[in-house]
Amino acid sequence: MLNFTGKTVMITGASRGIGLALAHAFAKQGANLALCATREEALKAVAAELASTGVKIYTQVVNISNAQDCESFVENAVKEFGQLDVLVNNAGITKDNLTVRMSEDDWNAVIDVNLKGTFLISKAALKVMFKKRSGNIVNISSVVGQMGNPGQANYVASKAGLIGLTKTWAKEFGSRNVRVNAVAPGFVQTAMTDSLPEQVKEQALQSIPLKRFASAQDIANAVLFLASDQAAYITGQVLAVNGGLYI
Repeated sequence: MLNFTGKTVMITGASRGIGLALAHAFAKQGANLALCATREEALKAVAAELASTGVKIYTQVVNISNAQDCESFVENAVKEFGQLDVLVNNAGITKDNLTVRMSEDDWNAVIDVNLKGTFLISKAALKVMFKKRSGNIVNISSVVGQMGNPGQANYVASKAGLIGLTKTWAKEFGSRNVRVNAVAPGFVQTAMTDSLPEQVKEQALQSIPLKRFASAQDIANAVLFLASDQAAYITGQVLAVNGGLYI
């Protein structure tokens, strides 16, 4: 039985999709939550959704590609809860295009949020974790960071970069009792994928041995495991949750 009662879990990109599922999953297991996103209205809606769980919730609008925003978020969360036990780096964006048509601005925007943002928020959180000599970071990568995908060079580079960070950080931080792992989701069913033409969805399903898309809850389950004491001797690993899409 997973139990996060008394723990403080920080989740970036927590207002929708996988981030929202993570917030619900950790709240259900008793964790106090520090949640950030880019829209205040969305964060208020999430806090209202979670009110019935009885856990404490702190929300803040954060641009995670900005170091001051990241430091402020961590400082405020620690003031609120007195500790920080788990950081889930979930925030991410896409700006897809073929490489020869991709603008430098679109390249930079995706790298800044997905990769640089993870570096900045983690660096801020590590000050707290190192002082306590305890902590847990889970990075949300992607199957495309492992296998590549045409038209997503910026996104793929950012997600492959997260895998590199995960392995390096596990080696750097292990002596401080801070574990670092990654989850690499495959095709996840969201509002965005629901709007795709049936033919496109059917074609995608044919490449997945389990013949279904992942739910956001599938991803949340993997994150909860890696963040829990049941995974106490696991660090530097990438847990693929892709239905067999990439083996």
